[in-house]
Parts: sequence; structure tokens; C-alpha cells
Amino acid sequence: MLGAALLHAGWNAMLKSSPDKALENFALAVSRGVIALAIVPWLPLPAPAAWPWIAASVAVHVAYFWALAGAYRWGDLSFTYPIMRGGAPALVALAGFAVFDERLPGAELAAVALICAGILGFAAGARGEPAAARRALLFALGNALVIAAYTMIDARGVRVSAAPVSYAMWFFVANSVVQVAIGLADRRRRGAPAYLARHWLRAALGGAFTLGSYGIALWAMTQAPVALVAALREVSVIFAAALGALFLGERFTRRRLLATGTVLAGLVALRL
Repeated sequence: MLGAALLHAGWNAMLKSSPDKALENFALAVSRGVIALAIVPWLPLPAPAAWPWIAASVAVHVAYFWALAGAYRWGDLSFTYPIMRGGAPALVALAGFAVFDERLPGAELAAVALICAGILGFAAGARGEPAAARRALLFALGNALVIAAYTMIDARGVRVSAAPVSYAMWFFVANSVVQVAIGLADRRRRGAPAYLARHWLRAALGGAFTLGSYGIALWAMTQAPVALVAALREVSVIFAAALGALFLGERFTRRRLLATGTVLAGLVALRL
């Protein structure tokens, strides 16, 4: 899961650094769809009970990628990313108890709380115009709810699929079809094919990162309580903050060092 977190932070940093977030989303959708389509012929089909969950997840992910592009359009990676990712594990922990009756012991609950607190600690004050900061915050908060929703949907779907890798790949095929169709229908994205042709290598790398990150997470949901998987996945904020400082000119402050320590304390608590 820590490897998945690094991959997740990597493709988000690529999206943030792109000059056009909508076109970059389109290119990533094409890339991950092509990669997944090349893999599915070698895998068994998911169980029939999983297909409604795949469809539901695809629908929710439309909102996810829309809100993601909006958040990165108006705010820094190091501000919006922790808000989107930090609120979701707490919501998932509550939903996991209600939906799956997964009752975490007190020590694991405390560890999840530490990780969430540390993640949110990365959300330093937004820079730039106040109006842009408010828009970035609204997109980020809305996306935290969306992330919690699709996490619960996919946790249910992958557990009934009897084939976690197949579930993940078919999800990416279906998701890419929808995202590409939306992109081609949007007049503002008429340059999408040309953008993809210019940046195909970058798109291929980002698509592979996306598949690896979420594929690992879906498999992990069949092995452990969904709240723990969600919390571990969001350790990606540490990697995102480091990438933002190294490549995007964003500051790694003392506050973020403290937040890193808090997240690491939560990880240690999970292992004790």
C-alpha cells in the first residue's frame, strides 16, 4: 500500500504540473484504458454480482475526475491534495462500520485518527487570490466525499468479484470509455487528440501509475478492513508534498515536517 501511495502521488503531481488539467485527464483516461484493455483478455471475468458495482464506481468517478481537475486548477497540490485525501479515510472508517460491520480495535482506530490528522496537517494555507482559494477548497472538500463514496462502492464490488485484478482492469476499461466520450463531446477539449499525440509518453507513464495505484488498493481491500486500506493509501500526501517541493516549487515547511511525523506515528501504531 505504501508503494501504491507513491504511485498515486506521482500521477497527481503529473496532473498538477500539466498546462491544461482537462486535456491531461483525457490523455490519462486514454492511456489507462488502453493498458487495461491489453490486460483483460488474459484474466477471468469478474463474478456477475460485481458488474453493477463497477458501473456505479464508473459513474462516481466522473465526479471525481471533474472535481480533481477543478481543485488543481484553482489551488496548489500541497493544499488541495491533503484535504481531498485526508477527510476520506475518516468517512470510510464510519461507513465501513455501518456497511461491512468492520469494528476496528481501539489501537487501530487511534492509528487511523493519527494518520488522518497528519494528512490534514499538510493542508497549509492557500496562496493566491482569496476567490481562487475558496474555489480550490470547495472542490477539495467535495472530492473527499466522492473519494469516500467510490472507496465503499469498490470495496463491496471487489469483494464479490472473486477476481480483484480482473475487477480493477474492467473498471479502468469502462471508466476510460466514459471519460474519453465526455472529453470528445466537450468543445473545450477539441485539442485532446493533438495533446495526446504530443504527450503520449507522459500519458502512458501516468496511466500505468494510476492502474498500479488503484489496482493494489482494490486487492488490499480483499485482505484487510477497508478503513485501514484507505488510511494507508492516503499516506501519499507525504510523497505529494515532497514532489511538490522538488518539482513544483512548493514549500516543505516545519508544519509539514510535523504532519509527516504524525502520519508516521500512525503507521507505527498500526504495526504494533
